[in-house]
Formats: sequence, C-alpha cells, structure tokens
Amino acid sequence: MPIVLASSSPRRRELLAGTGLIFEVVVSPAEEIHDASMKPDVLCELNATLKAAAVAALRPDAAIIGADTLVFIAGIPLGKPKDLEEAGAMLRRLSGRVHQVCTGVCVIFPDGKKQVFHDITEVTFLVLDDAAIAEYFSRVNPLDKAGAYGIQEFGERIISGIRGSFDNVMGLPVAKVIEALG
Repeated sequence: MPIVLASSSPRRRELLAGTGLIFEVVVSPAEEIHDASMKPDVLCELNATLKAAAVAALRPDAAIIGADTLVFIAGIPLGKPKDLEEAGAMLRRLSGRVHQVCTGVCVIFPDGKKQVFHDITEVTFLVLDDAAIAEYFSRVNPLDKAGAYGIQEFGERIISGIRGSFDNVMGLPVAKVIEALG
C-alpha cells in the first residue's frame, strides 16, 4: 500500500523519512481553520483531517497522513507569525513560561477507515530579552513556524526543557504515526 504525506513541511518529511518508510509527498489544498474558541486537540485533529481528506480524494489507493501542529499558551493558539514584529511578540509571550505544542494527525486508509489522534508536548522557555530574541531571529526564520520557533533549530538558545515527544514539537509524533499505520 503506498503511503502519502499530505504536507509541505520539510520537517515532517525529514521525520517520516527517518523511519525508513517509503512515501511520497502531496501538498494538501485544504484550507486550515483558525478558531481560537476550539480546544487545541480538536482544532489540530480537524485541520489534520481536512488535509488528509483532500489528498485522499486525489489518491484513494494510498494511506494518507495529514498533520497539523499549533503552539498553545493558556489555551490560545499561536500559528505562524505574519511578520517579524508578530514573531517577536510571540516569543516575548512564551518567554519564561510553559506552553503546549499539539499535533493532530489523521491517517486515511484506502478502504476509507480513519485513525485520528493527537499528541501534546509541554515546552518550557528560557526567559528571553529583546537581544536574545533578535539573536535567535538572526539564526532562524521564524515566519514559517507555529509559535515563531523551531525546536530543532538552535532550540537550546530559547528552550529550557520539554516534557513529551521531541518529534511532536517538530511537527509529527512519529511513534504514534507508525503505530497507526500498523
């Protein structure tokens, strides 16, 4: 059975490739929903399902993996910032605090069966001043990352610890995906 990753994220591709699975990538045309009134896990699972379903319609012969990752602080979702000013505001908000990273995943099989699940990892940030944020942005493009940061790119400069899956913070809870694929 072919496997298709419904994602444009290079981090998700890298994580899935690290498992040794053979897969192809089809970018999902689905529009993500941004609704701060929804619970984090419900919102991420819904977006993952929308992405997977759109690609499943194009590739009914394959197992489709859709995923969506958001950063949440005090229940408020932080998506990808629109500019550096918003990115800086996000990191100032996360500074010195614990937040959650939620990735929703939907696997749709050729027979139409779905497995929908999520993973949540707690991330603790160091206290960051404006100089530390500017230095981080000089090394990392925050505009393509939920919450304006990537744990795998100089994460040690902004993060003091995590509780849960590192892969989940990168955008795909690999162990859970492998289990779902059976």
